[in-house]
Amino acid sequence: MSRSTLPYSSASAGPNAYGEIERLLRSFGCRNFGVMNDWADGSVMVQFEHRGRMVSVQASWKGYAALYAKRHPRAKPEAARKAGERAIPSILRDWIKGQITAIEVGLMPFEAAFMPHMLLSDGSRLIDKAVKLLPSPTEKTKNG
Repeated sequence: MSRSTLPYSSASAGPNAYGEIERLLRSFGCRNFGVMNDWADGSVMVQFEHRGRMVSVQASWKGYAALYAKRHPRAKPEAARKAGERAIPSILRDWIKGQITAIEVGLMPFEAAFMPHMLLSDGSRLIDKAVKLLPSPTEKTKNG
């Protein structure tokens, strides 16, 4: 990817993308949809239920803002934050739309598409538990 091109830097849907996500999920049979911003952490969580399975997808607009600032060194912090707040809803919308489409065309089952983001009975996401079980990236395995 070139330094000048940052995907979603010209996204314009902003928070309206959350309405599109809700419509996509409702038409897919999901329920209990919600969006929550953590302004201190700079992240957003989209949560929904599908056939009794709770899913919680998290994304960092603070992370996008940092990348935006890196790609646009003259940008003010406020501009980078706003770019992140505009981009992340569209990224989430497109990712969720892609996952739903993959399920509907038979590319993968619901569990394969959303399993990392499924909530366990203690309220934690499966991915957060699974990552703790993996060896650290610097650990060498017996085979390597």
